[in-house]
Amino acid sequence: MGAPQIDLVSVGTMESTLSWWMVFALGSAFFAGLTTIFAKMGVAGMNSDLATLVRTVVIFFVTIVIVSVRGEWQRPDEFLVRPAFFLVLSGVATGLSWLCYFRALEIGPASGVVSIDKLSVVFVVGLASFAFGERLTWRVCCGALLVAIGALLVSLPQE
Repeated sequence: MGAPQIDLVSVGTMESTLSWWMVFALGSAFFAGLTTIFAKMGVAGMNSDLATLVRTVVIFFVTIVIVSVRGEWQRPDEFLVRPAFFLVLSGVATGLSWLCYFRALEIGPASGVVSIDKLSVVFVVGLASFAFGERLTWRVCCGALLVAIGALLVSLPQE
């Protein structure tokens, strides 16, 4: 059973659907945009490493509230070792990413920093192909290339 679909257009034989994962991904992109603007304002008056710590503490407490409200707590002895290990690695990678991101925001333009940060799309395409066997179709490769070109165009110094 796949993810539920949201029917956006249904005209004769032409149908277009948007999956729930796409809705959440768009939400992620929107909030990531707000994150950049608010973070740039925040690092203007604070060391970037301390700013990252403040942000992390806020995320920690917001996530506790969400997990509590949704009743999604699990006992630690129910955790599977392998997924927990990869989540720890993900957390380390996230922390390092945020530290780099906030340092870049502290010293660089928000539009340049966020565009280069979005090169993560290119890295994920390559890594997902390697790690999960996801197919590198011409559309995926062209899309990743366009993301890379866009990141460079937005981040290059303005004349």
